Amino acid sequence: MSTMIDIRRLQTVNELAREGATTVADNLSQLTGVDTEMQITKINVLDVEDLVEHLGTQKQVGVNVPLTEQPHGSVLVLFDDASARRVASTMMGGIEGDGGGYSDMERSAIREVGNIMTSGFIDGWANVLGRTIDISTPNLFRASGSDIVAHCVDPGEHEIAMVFDATLHAPDADVEAKIYSFPDIEEFVTMINDI
Repeated sequence: MSTMIDIRRLQTVNELAREGATTVADNLSQLTGVDTEMQITKINVLDVEDLVEHLGTQKQVGVNVPLTEQPHGSVLVLFDDASARRVASTMMGGIEGDGGGYSDMERSAIREVGNIMTSGFIDGWANVLGRTIDISTPNLFRASGSDIVAHCVDPGEHEIAMVFDATLHAPDADVEAKIYSFPDIEEFVTMINDI
């Protein structure tokens, strides 16, 4: 099976990102009651072998959600610590953590926002692709690059990572995040080319 995307279909990847971002913002606005916008500022495709270097050694907070239907794989949302704390504070009505380790409430809030972001992003994809894409239970972790890759990428199963740089805009709480998709490349290419 070919893993080449028809060059005319690259616009579809942009459409997936736009629709996903819109769905995420709508879902967060409904949940929090705070008008939220999400902007995808850049899309990159990386070879999974380069992912550890790309992620670096700084610990980040991530929520990884496996996809149980095509294009399979998983979607990962990563926040630096400052953004993760802003997410938690916003979800907890402005309550600030003590600055030490993450409390149970903060972890729950971050997991919930990560779940909303990944499920909203995937729902946006499903809308563009005209299908459903079910997801599994979100996993929350704090890790550096090599541990993130070990946790989220199945060796030999995923060849690429699509990276979506995103900014969530809300009054008094802009948050930077990166959304990584690790699809089964053959399934993903077939889905895109079939549109």
